[in-house]
Amino acid sequence: MGDWGDLGCPTPQRIATYSLSSNRQRPLAGAFHAAIFNTFRRFRGQVLYVVPPFVVAYAAMNWAIERNEYLNSKPGRLAEGVEE
Repeated sequence: MGDWGDLGCPTPQRIATYSLSSNRQRPLAGAFHAAIFNTFRRFRGQVLYVVPPFVVAYAAMNWAIERNEYLNSKPGRLAEGVEE
């Protein structure tokens, strides 16, 4: 060992430090371009998981609304045999 506090580790040599001026940085460089193509890629990958359930739900809801309107109409009540 050597002097007090000297743990035997050599002092660091040749440490390179780089910096960039804050007015030269471009934090949003290419963000708009990447957002457009990333969004399209993600949409294309997920559309088949999302759209079919919505189409089925819309068709079922549309059928139910039309059936309800028919059953509450005069011809619908006569067809079901409900007397007033």
